[in-house]
Amino acid sequence: MSFGQRVAALYSDIWRTYRAWMPTLLTLAVVVFVPLGLLDALSFQVDAESLDLTSGVEVAALMLAVGAVTMTGLLGEIFFSGAIAISLTHPHGQQPPGLREIAGRIKYGRLVVVDVGFVAIVALGLLLGLVPGVLAFVFLGLAGPIVEIEERSAATALHRSFQLVRGSFWLVFWVLVPIEIVGDAIGGGLAALVHHELGDTLLAAWLAEAVANIFLSPIFAVAAVLLTVKLIAAKESTAPPLHTIPVPA
Repeated sequence: MSFGQRVAALYSDIWRTYRAWMPTLLTLAVVVFVPLGLLDALSFQVDAESLDLTSGVEVAALMLAVGAVTMTGLLGEIFFSGAIAISLTHPHGQQPPGLREIAGRIKYGRLVVVDVGFVAIVALGLLLGLVPGVLAFVFLGLAGPIVEIEERSAATALHRSFQLVRGSFWLVFWVLVPIEIVGDAIGGGLAALVHHELGDTLLAAWLAEAVANIFLSPIFAVAAVLLTVKLIAAKESTAPPLHTIPVPA
């Protein structure tokens, strides 16, 4: 199989998995991203120029609010990516886990550290130039699913992601990077459409954030999980079970 055929096959698997799991993915996405979309929208309503930033109390309140919104958004992404990994790699013969079980199995602390470390390293790379930023994004992009699939610590998950991607860099690049770029473009288009129809209101900002995340975030998460499992299998000839369709009870 040629390289192009491998990439095309992966995209086919991602779409097939997304379509088969769509009810579960969208239900979970609604639970996660509707409330987080509201928090993000509220954060956008803060008019920094209207605040008296010479007042220590108001500055502290603003920093606390922004920090809370940022951490809540991060927690939503962590919950969702972890949930996808748990749902797609649950043991054979087991009914797909429900929301309560998923919430109880997610390793929140490790994933928080992984996400913060990932964002910091990619940001540092982008400060050095586009190429270092893209390299960091691709090499470390599988760390989140690795935490859940292999139950690794944050540091070892980042290192493990580098090991898995090494030797398959271009395969991972041509899956994750286009999905990220196209997803951002579609999300921006949806946001512009919603704002055009509803104006620059809190409701418009809320719907724009929620709708974009509900439909687009699962695609990247599914892609990362599928790549992780396939690269583990390629390097070690064995891998966790991967369910591209839900296993019935």
